[in-house]
Amino acid sequence: FNMNDTVVDRLENIRFALINTSHAGNIGAAARAMKVMGLKQLHLIGPTDYPSAEATARASGADDVLFNADVHDTLDQAIAPCTVVFGTSARNRGMDIPVIDLAEAVTMMIDAAASQKVALLFGKERYGMTNEEMQRCHYLVRLPANPEYSSLNLAAAVQVAAYEIRKQCIEQSVEQLTLLENKSTTVAEVPFADAAKMQSFYEHLFSVMHEVDFMQQQNADSLAQKLRMMFNRLRIEKHEMDILRGFLSAVNKNIKK
Repeated sequence: FNMNDTVVDRLENIRFALINTSHAGNIGAAARAMKVMGLKQLHLIGPTDYPSAEATARASGADDVLFNADVHDTLDQAIAPCTVVFGTSARNRGMDIPVIDLAEAVTMMIDAAASQKVALLFGKERYGMTNEEMQRCHYLVRLPANPEYSSLNLAAAVQVAAYEIRKQCIEQSVEQLTLLENKSTTVAEVPFADAAKMQSFYEHLFSVMHEVDFMQQQNADSLAQKLRMMFNRLRIEKHEMDILRGFLSAVNKNIKK
């Protein structure tokens, strides 16, 4: 089946980010799972063992995806150009982050990827994503697993997600894509601020809040988490970000007078 060029272009904008992966074989198997489904954008955050012979062996011919993987020191670097970030976790641990099914998440990814970069995060093998990592996500994604035994191997989770993305791409006919692109409310048409701009904004905001004694040492972490959740829900657009940064700069100037 030859997919429409528009759909192929959208796959280029969808990145899979593996966080602190400890087993090299999982990285290779993830690269293989992605290539089989037409995905190439593999990002690794602080992998324990990469590059490695075991990863290459498990990639089984997906060497291009494996060797071209971008390696980052931090999660913020990996998601910097992305406007929508999804994390694989069935539970939000009490944080105000929507948990949605994989099929719904993939529909949103394909929509946004028409013109924006999208990330799907996979946590460390043993305990998944940390609370801090979850706070970078607009949505958490629940995989369609047996609720009585839902623990998927990392590479298997990558395969399930990659399959759903390709399946939905194939199902979308040229006519359906045209309808999506013409909708006035699609995610793709809205110029949202990307993760790098949001992180820079948070640093500026928290700095100002410290300066005016609104953010104290004892409540800094809790307040920062609540503010991240709030702005993730709001989905700030670029022009709105300009207003917020302008306001913070004005506050800075008045503080120094």
